Amino acid sequence: MKLKTKKSAAKRFKLTGSGKIKRRQAYASHILTKKSSKRKRNLARWTAVSSADMKRVKQMLKI
Repeated sequence: MKLKTKKSAAKRFKLTGSGKIKRRQAYASHILTKKSSKRKRNLARWTAVSSADMKRVKQMLKI
C-alpha cells in the first residue's frame, strides 16, 4: 500500500532548492500590539527546520 503525505504538514512546510525544509515562525498571529515592528518583521520571515525535528518532518512529508 502506498504511504500518504500528512496534508497538514504539507501545508506548513516547504522544500528549498538545496533540500532543506523551511517553516513559518510562531508568535506572529495575535497580540501584536505589544510586539515591536522589528520583532514582527523578523517573525514574518521563513526559517529552517532544526536538525532535531528534521527526521519527523521528512517522515510526515514522505521525503
